[in-house]
Parts: sequence; C-alpha cells; structure tokens
Amino acid sequence: MNRNSSRSLVTELDRFISPFRVDGSGKFHLKAHKTDARGGLDKEEGERIIDANRKRLSDFQEKLYAQDRWSLLLIFQGMDASGKDSAIKAIFEGVNPQGCQVYSFKQPTSHELDHDFLWRCMIALPERGRIGIFNRSYYEECLVTRVHPHLLELEKIPHKLVTKNIWRERFEDISAVERYLSRNGTVILKFFLNLSREEQRQRFLDRLEDPSRQWKFSMNDVSERALWPRYQAVYQDIVRHTSTPAAPWYVVPADHKWFARVVIGSVIVSTLDGLNLQYPRADKASLREFKTVRKALEHERKGRARAG
Repeated sequence: MNRNSSRSLVTELDRFISPFRVDGSGKFHLKAHKTDARGGLDKEEGERIIDANRKRLSDFQEKLYAQDRWSLLLIFQGMDASGKDSAIKAIFEGVNPQGCQVYSFKQPTSHELDHDFLWRCMIALPERGRIGIFNRSYYEECLVTRVHPHLLELEKIPHKLVTKNIWRERFEDISAVERYLSRNGTVILKFFLNLSREEQRQRFLDRLEDPSRQWKFSMNDVSERALWPRYQAVYQDIVRHTSTPAAPWYVVPADHKWFARVVIGSVIVSTLDGLNLQYPRADKASLREFKTVRKALEHERKGRARAG
C-alpha cells in the first residue's frame, strides 16, 4: 500500500475511530458515550466496511508475520453478552490462524493465584510477528475483584500490602507494563464493548430461547447483572486511569453488533497501516541463489519433457 492510498484509508476510517478513542488526554465520563451509536451507517453499509476491513486485515497480518518486528496485543473487555466472542470471530474470519493467538481468561486457577495478578497474561503475550487476542485480561483483577472484594483474599497477598490504595497501585502497575511492552514493539489496543443494560437483558432472553446458545447462560449472569451500576463505575475508573497514548482504550458502542465490528476492525486496520509493514526484501546473495534454483527447476521440467 503506497502513501497516498494509506492516507486515504486513514481518512476513510477515522470517523469510526476518533470518536471512540480515549488516550488520557482529556476527561472521561462513561455516560457520555452512547451505547447505540451507528456512525451514520445502516447495517448493509456496515457489513461492506466489515468485509473490506477483513480483507485488509488478512493482508496486513501476512506482512506483520513476514516482517517479524512488531506484535499486536488486542484486549477485549465488556459485560456479559456484550459480543466479545462474536466480534473476535467475525473480524478475524479468514485471517491465517498461524499468525494469531486467542486466549480467554476465566476464573483464576489455584496455580495462577500463586502468582502475581499479571502473570497468567504475561506468559500469553504474542511473539513478534503475531497478533495476540485477550478475551478478558489482567483488567479482570481490577474489575471483578474490586466488585467482589472477598476474591482478593484468594490471591494470598500479604495483608499489609492490601491497602486502600491497591486499585490505584494496580492501575499504575498496568500502565507501566503496557508502556514497557510498547517500547519493545508490542502495539496495544484495548476495546471496552459498551453495552446498555436493556440490550443485555434482551440478549439474555434470546439465549434462553435458542437451544444452541443456552449453554452460554448461567444463573450467575443474573446475579452479576444486579451489580450493573457498580460494574459501570469500576469500568469508568479503569478507562480513566489506564488510558495512555501508548495503550489507548476504545469505548465501542455495542448495542449494534455490526457497528461494534466496524469500529474494532477499523481501529485494528488503521493501526497496522500506520506501522508501514513490508515484506522482507531478499539480499543479493539470496537473489543469486534464487536464480540458480530457478534454472535447476526449469532444467528439471525440460528433462521430464524429453523423457516423456
């Protein structure tokens, strides 16, 4: 992709990116972000953009893998039924799985709890040339654990270290790690799928009506839903304190799944475009070897033709 086409792509996609980017440069209030925004599109237009971004992503991913310099870490957070799983599946459809790694972080195991709260995510970070996708992440240890304080005891942190400042300290630790990773070639994009309470209710009802999706539902979903205001307040705190230019948050309107995919795909494609990814060029010695190999292969074909 040349510079002109690259600038054109950035201009084309920016209206689906800038309104939702939070990088710490200004004040943040979650309620100011609409959950049902559609960017002036209808679903048919949105699907066309999703398909175009999917093709662009496939091309960029191949170059990312071949160049073997950068890595990309995508973090997805959101309430239950916000569409994290389906967004990942839809956006990365057709992308070479060799270059992607997806991790879904559930309730910590006893082994994971014997380590610091970042450990299980740090050992899953993407290698150079690869895209790492975290379906939930280390942010859960500033979210669920904060909404349910008794879970902090399971982490077995020495009592004198569990102070009233522990959440602010965790935000500082996370920001420091993300800054460190970005300085070493890992590009970090964080997506909060901003779902309305009413849309979650409807999606839960849809799950209950569909036998193929009932397995996704549990009574715990209902009990957690009762804590909606608390979760929203904590998410606001997380985004407010961990948004940086090196690791921005994107507060994605999630009431319309198709538009969420427009936003997420546009952010990823635009970011990869900004890395100026190129296929590695062969050196002169390799080019000489290629000529020798080509001659040998052509000679082999001619030899078979004569033998026939």
